[in-house]
Amino acid sequence: QVQLVESGGGSVQSGGSLRLSCLASGDTYRNCMGWFRQAPGKEREGVARIQYNGNTRYIDSAKGRFTISQDNAKNTMYLQMNSLKPEDTGMYYCGAWRTIYCGVEGPQDWGQGTQVTVSS
Repeated sequence: QVQLVESGGGSVQSGGSLRLSCLASGDTYRNCMGWFRQAPGKEREGVARIQYNGNTRYIDSAKGRFTISQDNAKNTMYLQMNSLKPEDTGMYYCGAWRTIYCGVEGPQDWGQGTQVTVSS
């Protein structure tokens, strides 16, 4: 179990950029971690995920625009978001599995979220 705190959200115009951070406290035990988002009236969806060894995965809409990374020494995960679009608007959450594999069960631990709003 870890505690997660997101930061870096805000309001930007289309084409702008934001960098989200997720600070983890406690021992991650090299677990899978990822970023999720939830738009108003929609289900939460996975945006990007990363394993301790650096393997990454993105939803198609994020590829080429978003980059997930981590600094294991600082227990921090990042999501660099460029060329933002209005459809990227939503609450972004940091999630952590309790396994090294990014299993279908999804994360067991979550942060409180940080709001991202993209206007046209």
